[in-house]
Amino acid sequence: MDDKEKREKMHNVKILGWVAFFGGLSQDMIIPILPTFYAQVLGLSKEMIGLIEGSVTTIVSFMRIISGIVSDKVGKRKSIVFIGYLFSAIGRVLLTLANGTYMVLGLRLIDGIGKGTKDAPRDALVAKSSDKKSMGFSFGLQRMLDTLGSFLGPLITAFLMMLFANYAIHIRYKLIFLIGGLIAFVPIFLIGLYVVEQKGGKLGTTFKLDFSVLKGKFLLFFIVMLVFTLGNSSDAFLILRARSVGVRDAVIPVIIAIFNLSYALLSVPSGILSDRIGRVNVIRLGWFIYAITYLGFALARAPWHIWALYLIYGIYYSTTEGVAKALVAHIVDEQNRGTAFGLYNASMGLLAIPASFIAGYLWDKVSPSAPFYFGALCSFIAIILITLFKIEKS
Repeated sequence: MDDKEKREKMHNVKILGWVAFFGGLSQDMIIPILPTFYAQVLGLSKEMIGLIEGSVTTIVSFMRIISGIVSDKVGKRKSIVFIGYLFSAIGRVLLTLANGTYMVLGLRLIDGIGKGTKDAPRDALVAKSSDKKSMGFSFGLQRMLDTLGSFLGPLITAFLMMLFANYAIHIRYKLIFLIGGLIAFVPIFLIGLYVVEQKGGKLGTTFKLDFSVLKGKFLLFFIVMLVFTLGNSSDAFLILRARSVGVRDAVIPVIIAIFNLSYALLSVPSGILSDRIGRVNVIRLGWFIYAITYLGFALARAPWHIWALYLIYGIYYSTTEGVAKALVAHIVDEQNRGTAFGLYNASMGLLAIPASFIAGYLWDKVSPSAPFYFGALCSFIAIILITLFKIEKS
């Protein structure tokens, strides 16, 4: 690969990073206020709210698998990513018109279809645009910009809530949905104008559900990730834990913003570190930090403990999220990466459901500390397994 081609590919990686930034910014302007919109504006019950958001989680996971396989078969990552972001943008901007249960459910499902459609082929396109020696940096850049969007999104929404404070509540929310929805169209223009399709894939092959990628080192890593994820319950339990030790509700968004900033700023350094010392070594470090953090949440007794733990929690995310995707790209052949990323992303999302159920059961039946001891235990088991399996190849 000559220097010109390297520059062109790195340009692709950077543009895809900004695609992730504006996509995350749009999403996290809207998501924090959706529960209140459901309850106070539409008057939905808690059961219906759970059904809507649970349905979105399910459709996202399903579409991640389908889009990953399709992108491998047709060899066209860019067009599928474009379609995914287009669906999400349409679903978000039309929330301004939502006036009842079925309409908001339909729009959230459209957004979920878009989110699930773009994830796996985008990851595969990032991998194809990267040299193996810089894969960690590329995925670290993705996570950094995506998370910066997630950091800024709620802050912008908080500012807009104050700006529109004198408006009727339904007008206030719909104006924010409109602004967030319009921002969701920025990634579409970036993809269409600046992202370059990378050659590859099995053109002309017949589509079928093909899970043959589940073998060898990827299967071993997949199993280890399932063990770890079983103890990685919803971050909602961290918020509940913060409240249980005296953190005020108004302070929690600030703590989460600091967590996102920590995660964002350390993602690229963590990715570069994985390029130098190996993906597995950095993931192992991240899981160890996760275990220590969860033990900290189990033992926390004062609000300042929560501030410190969330800051450390950002380090865990930075050393695992992007680095794990770089490892998947490293151990799977290029023509199967879309399928691999789809299975990886979808399974992690689906296993979050039983993981959160276990955490809730332990919280109610044992103690508020029990879910965090369980999470730490699963993390330590995963560290042992990933060490024994010797997953990373040269």
